[in-house]
Amino acid sequence: MSYDSAKAAFAEWGVDTETALERLKDIPISMHCWQGDDVVGFETRTGSSGGGIQATGNHPGRARTPDELRADLEFAYSMIPGRHRLNLHAMYPDTDEAPDRDALEYRHFEPWVDWARSQGIGLDFNPTFFAHEKADDNLTLAHPDAGIREFWVEHGRRTRDIAARMGKELGSPCVNNIWVPDGFKDVPVDRMAARMRLARSLDEMLAPEQDPRQMRDAVESKLFGIGVEACTVGSHEFYMGYALRNSILLCLDMGHFHPTENIADKLSAVAVSLDQILLHVSRPMRWDSDHVILLDDAILAMAHELVSADLLDRTFIGLDFFDATISRTAAWVIGTRNMQKALLRALLTPMERLRQAETNLDFTTRLILTEEFRDLPFGAVWSEFCARTDRPTGLVLQKELDTYQKRVSSRG
Repeated sequence: MSYDSAKAAFAEWGVDTETALERLKDIPISMHCWQGDDVVGFETRTGSSGGGIQATGNHPGRARTPDELRADLEFAYSMIPGRHRLNLHAMYPDTDEAPDRDALEYRHFEPWVDWARSQGIGLDFNPTFFAHEKADDNLTLAHPDAGIREFWVEHGRRTRDIAARMGKELGSPCVNNIWVPDGFKDVPVDRMAARMRLARSLDEMLAPEQDPRQMRDAVESKLFGIGVEACTVGSHEFYMGYALRNSILLCLDMGHFHPTENIADKLSAVAVSLDQILLHVSRPMRWDSDHVILLDDAILAMAHELVSADLLDRTFIGLDFFDATISRTAAWVIGTRNMQKALLRALLTPMERLRQAETNLDFTTRLILTEEFRDLPFGAVWSEFCARTDRPTGLVLQKELDTYQKRVSSRG
């Protein structure tokens, strides 16, 4: 169906496709750097990953250097409509030095800022509390050893400084997201002691004031990971309380909850009490396995909640998946575009008609509208969006992805 025909079909339902397209192009998605190199980073460190962080597969083409990773990112962005962001971890410095994590400085990431400026994108940041010898106990900020806690507190302070400088240089607030792998493989005797240590460490780390126009703090919970099956110190309840008490962002990662929990439902629930939210979009399969996101019911529900609850301007949307069994650049492109497609479907929903039916307790009409609306020509509107931003679709997209993958497959 042509776009004009699709536009007319949506107009019959009172939906303006032009308004939806204008809104979609202004929604930035923070694409995560670690899909491109299987969460390896550019340090020379020893230590296990911790917390269940693991990329499986050996598909050719993994980025081995910052330049290779940036080239892959540039290609991926060229396949994705709109203008987006990059989510960078502290284990990805671009420097000839070998600083330990408690000695990181802005200069170690300055090439990333220069590159982001040249691409016209913003940066987000994350302290890296895993893949280090001082995290091998699966305890960092909650470790009983004060010296280890001090090491990680200093690391966190420095990443906040780096994030603030990134935000200042690029003129866009940098979200600095804190996730730690801390937990226990078997049932602990004293959960409270570990959680009090984590809270005190976070307090110390977040004590230096930062300009919110330059950086925003976020904390991220997790249900469990490999090696911490019995207890995760930074649980959802812990961080929800901490975020509320300290007026910082709460990160909701779609892979970090019980498999039967509806993560979309949590958005409006926490938004009643929190000003802003960080969302990590992923696809868990039985556990936090971080598969490339599909245009499935979970993603559609998440996008619907963002639009229906009017949360788009209060939510930072980031991605978090890593699959080494497929082309890494294709994973970025398909995953990010699926998030955009879900948002477009939500923006093309006749929300007012649905709200009116629900307010009137007319659940039959709500059901009819919801189900009949699935047949409308979303694909034609998406194709128009891509065409206006000179981005390929269909077989042309597949050819572009295949051609680039062949180019990088010779990497060792």
